[in-house]
Amino acid sequence: MSSWNSVYKDKLITTDEAALNIKSGDDVIVAQCASEPQGCMSKFHTVKDKVKNVKVFSVLTLNPYDFYMKPEMKEHFELCSWFHAPGSRSAIKQNTGTVTYVPNMLHRAALDRLYVKQPGVFFGTCTPPDIRGFVSLSLGITYEKDILEAARIVILEVNENLPRTYGDTHIHVKDVDFFVENHMEVPALPDVEPDETAIKIGSYVSELVYNGATIQLGIGNIPNAVALALKDKKDLGVHTEMMVDSMMKLYEAGVITNKQKTLFKDKMICTFAMGTRKLYDWLDNNMVVEFQRGKWVNDPAVIRKNSKMVSINTSLMVDFTGQVASESIGTSQYSGTGGQSDTAVGSKEAYDGLGKSIIACPSTAKGGTLSTILPTLPEGTAVTLHRSNSDHIVTEFGIAYMRGRTVKERTLNLISVAHPKFRDELTFKAKKLSYI
Repeated sequence: MSSWNSVYKDKLITTDEAALNIKSGDDVIVAQCASEPQGCMSKFHTVKDKVKNVKVFSVLTLNPYDFYMKPEMKEHFELCSWFHAPGSRSAIKQNTGTVTYVPNMLHRAALDRLYVKQPGVFFGTCTPPDIRGFVSLSLGITYEKDILEAARIVILEVNENLPRTYGDTHIHVKDVDFFVENHMEVPALPDVEPDETAIKIGSYVSELVYNGATIQLGIGNIPNAVALALKDKKDLGVHTEMMVDSMMKLYEAGVITNKQKTLFKDKMICTFAMGTRKLYDWLDNNMVVEFQRGKWVNDPAVIRKNSKMVSINTSLMVDFTGQVASESIGTSQYSGTGGQSDTAVGSKEAYDGLGKSIIACPSTAKGGTLSTILPTLPEGTAVTLHRSNSDHIVTEFGIAYMRGRTVKERTLNLISVAHPKFRDELTFKAKKLSYI
């Protein structure tokens, strides 16, 4: 122990010292979501006068850090977001000139950037070292480990509140350049009770899920409702991008057993986790959950190896032909592609022919004033899931079947699950477009 312990102590620096490792022109990559190195990122702005043209790559940046929220950071720092969050959306609205979006499929986000340039510095988080000198990257290795292995400098923020997880999450202290100790609360999300609309959507989704299916599930109101609706299913398995509270609850209820999985039988597979503190405590030293790299977990060629694979995702809007828009409204980038296309395509192409992709979407938006089923998408809207890959669109009014259907069939199916107050108008527009 004394050997690695002295190495670890020699590598300890402060957050201010960590920021000084950033150089002009660097690609700086930071860990995502609950793995976000909050202490280090809160200090990036302090080196503003020493650096220019630094690009900081992140997914779902949780906090509104000064390095991208303040207009004076322009030409010094730029947040290059793989998936926007409230802070980055706010900075864009304020026209700070410090935020841009990186189009990507999540399983290739890191690989595609590595193709462009070697990372200068990687900032991540980890648990304290164990008795053999290994730390755990804990709650996420979507792109983190691939970047870590390629970066010029690796800095990890040590937090005793992080769970020690299993899978490909471990790294030895000798393979890290610097450590910063920062034992703050891990970012968490509330356990939201689903509303009536989400509960209705969940019940329709449940009709599409077989006993023994392997599922991918996201986070939020609708996925929580789906989990409630799945409580009577048997022997479900998990192969998912994101581990969330609802999966923990289904496992504890005996619904998820992983016994019928064809890939990593008896294990729940994920690439990152975010949820309540209860979820993090449950994940600590829990051998039933394995974290693997996003380039593998989200690879459609891997996902299709699961039997009865079902992906369940949400969207902002869908057009009559089945184009799914989940990330932008017109030219305004709201979130990101994330893993939706990865998981939807992989699930639909499951090797046994029993896979399904489900897009769950409330029938209206903006307090019921807008239909989410549209004749055409607003100009400039990014298509997250190509219409050729649409499978099932679910609203609180039912299931619209897309796979193999003609444009006429798709249009009629979608109008049937639109909110009743918009159906006449949608039918009129469909006829005007000669879709029906």
